[in-house]
Amino acid sequence: MISPDQPASPLRAYEVVLAWVESRILAGELRVGDQLPPERELARLLEVSRSAVREAVRTLAAQGVLRSSVGAGGAGGTTVTAVPADALVRFLRLHVALANFPIDDVIEARISLERLSARLATLHARASDLAAMREALTAMDRASDDKARYNDADTAFHVAIAGAAGNRLVADMTVAIRESMRLPLLDAFRYVGDWADLVAGLREQHHAIYAAIQAGDADRAEDVVEQHIRSAWNTLAPTYDVLRAHSRTEDMK
Repeated sequence: MISPDQPASPLRAYEVVLAWVESRILAGELRVGDQLPPERELARLLEVSRSAVREAVRTLAAQGVLRSSVGAGGAGGTTVTAVPADALVRFLRLHVALANFPIDDVIEARISLERLSARLATLHARASDLAAMREALTAMDRASDDKARYNDADTAFHVAIAGAAGNRLVADMTVAIRESMRLPLLDAFRYVGDWADLVAGLREQHHAIYAAIQAGDADRAEDVVEQHIRSAWNTLAPTYDVLRAHSRTEDMK
């Protein structure tokens, strides 16, 4: 165990670059659209190798913080970019798959975010947002016998609600959590006992959520979306637990 007086391990070379970029973003010295110094110059400034700079840039690009392009003059270089939702989705999807977040914690976080998304959607949803929700509902109704297509349409419905919320952070976090659950839910769908009864209940719940949002009833929208998530998960959780236990057993062989 490291004692409080024991100095921390020195940063690896690429971590020096990561820390430099992070500190300047937090200080407001680097903003979206700004370019990093050229690779050779940054390596000299931080006294690291150019390969360390490249490794740090790749890491931050994967996180959606930087974008690198090749070109002459101002067309090339490494640019600070806004963090896209897909970077957050990728992060959560991987960590949920690795069980680094207990699934019950993920469900509770999803409920909190989707309650807020549903409430905000009743206030901010445009005609195009409602149309996207209706399209997803129709796709679910038509795909009730195709579990993969149904799951995709189910995801699209919740993503449409998040998009209608009018709050980008809430929307991105909601989408990330729902997307991280897409494959686990599909696995549970495939092995659920009475699929016809389940999908009939889900269809009724989804239509109730849409009706509340369309009517501008924020309290009801919040309540029905929570009831929907809890009800669906209570049905699917035993199947999910069996699949996870089977997967762990196979990994140990």
